[in-house]
Amino acid sequence: MTELEPFLDGADYVEFKEIESENTLREFVAGVFGWSPAWLKVLFGARYLLAKALRLETAAVPRTGRLRPEDVGFAPGDRVAFFTVRAGDPERYLVAGADDSHLSGYLTVEAVARGFRLGTVVHFHNRVGPAYFALIKPFHHLVIRGMLRAGAARTA
Repeated sequence: MTELEPFLDGADYVEFKEIESENTLREFVAGVFGWSPAWLKVLFGARYLLAKALRLETAAVPRTGRLRPEDVGFAPGDRVAFFTVRAGDPERYLVAGADDSHLSGYLTVEAVARGFRLGTVVHFHNRVGPAYFALIKPFHHLVIRGMLRAGAARTA
């Protein structure tokens, strides 16, 4: 998708996963970014300790909660959980990102024929970036899988 190209250009890590869903893009995004099981909060606690040890800017544990579809913004600068919207179209896609001294990470959500594609795009800024990402990557796959399922779940 051409709207994603500026975020993909020069990326050090790119991964896309797809899932079928009948939800709208707003419903899917609300499920993805509002998903916060207890075990994920524990992982963020461990990440907090790692971030403090590495002296990263975003060491704080993000505060997330249920997100309603009508509260999902698509305009650059809007907040979605602890991410900032970088680009979006409520009918087609959303790019949300977080920046730190060691890396910039983006989550992309695209409406596709029978569901959605969730993307992870990472740009490393220094030597700490790849080392940090190597430590969190095994957990990242679990988190992305949970986010996909939460986004695809039917909202009643």
